[in-house]
Amino acid sequence: MRIYVGNLSYSVTSEQLRSMFEPFGTVDWAEVQTKMRTGRSRGFGLVDMPDDDQARAAIDALDGTEVDGRTLSVNESRPRRSVRDLYAGGWSASARR
Repeated sequence: MRIYVGNLSYSVTSEQLRSMFEPFGTVDWAEVQTKMRTGRSRGFGLVDMPDDDQARAAIDALDGTEVDGRTLSVNESRPRRSVRDLYAGGWSASARR
């Protein structure tokens, strides 16, 4: 399961993110997302855990906890939306003609 971790302090590293989840089970991958040009944290990260039960336990335990003075938002990651998805449900330029 891929897990979204939001409201991270900008000082949290990918290694620290991984260490938050390892007490709950196997972590395949953990990465703090960074801005491409500056390399600065974007304030959120993603974690992959192969066992869904362990992932849910981690979500339940960590959601709403405070790390470095910030309250974490932890939940199952949703698929990334594309620009096409934003316009799929309604308005388009051709509809105005």
